Formats: sequence, C-alpha cells, structure tokens
Amino acid sequence: MIDWQMQARRFLRFAAVGVVGTGAHYATLTALVELRGMDPVLGSVLGFLVGALVNYALNYRLTFHSTKRHREAAGKFLAVAGSGFLLNALLMALLVKEAGVPYLLAQIAVTGMLLFWHYALNAIWTFR
Repeated sequence: MIDWQMQARRFLRFAAVGVVGTGAHYATLTALVELRGMDPVLGSVLGFLVGALVNYALNYRLTFHSTKRHREAAGKFLAVAGSGFLLNALLMALLVKEAGVPYLLAQIAVTGMLLFWHYALNAIWTFR
C-alpha cells in the first residue's frame, strides 16, 4: 500500500532540494552565457551537470535518506540524470533554436517538465 502522505512529503523535499540544484544550474547557465558569451544550449547542458551533482548529494541524504552504497545509487542517479540531460538538451534546442523562445523562459519550462521525470525515476528505481 502506498503511503500518499509520505510520498507527498518526500516529493516536497525533492522539490526543495531541486531548487538548490536548479539554482546551481541557472547560475552556471547565466554566467556562461552572459559573462562568457557561450551558446545558451551548451551553457544549459553544462549547468545541468553542475545541478545534477548538487542534487545527487542532497537527495541521497535529505530526500531519500539512502543507505545504498554510492557505487549503486550514484550509478543509477547518473543514468536518470543522463536521461534528463538528453531531454534537457533536446527540449532546449527545440524551444530556443526552433521556436525562438528566450533561453531563460525555455529553461524554466524544461525544468518544470523534468522535475516530475526525475522524481518518478529516482523514487521508483534509484533510491528504492
């Protein structure tokens, strides 16, 4: 039986941790684009990697209270992050390059979509 209250609390922790990881992602993205003149899609991809590292560390301890060995949990987390990495790059390219959406607006939309993707896969597979 699924404890929906526990799931809701854990999702809220996941989202809160995600805010920190997203902050790292956006700070990296913005710095690379605005200060270095980097292509927004590449800046987003690199920012995503920084955010993924922050998210793993915080989710391992705070969201899922994992006791799994890092070798197993990190490998699974990286696989989930890799799928999100590909979706992030694809969706950013479509929105920015094809649809002409400003990069920060596009990143906000993509981040919202990926929140649910990452939570589901991490709850069901990575940290289960």
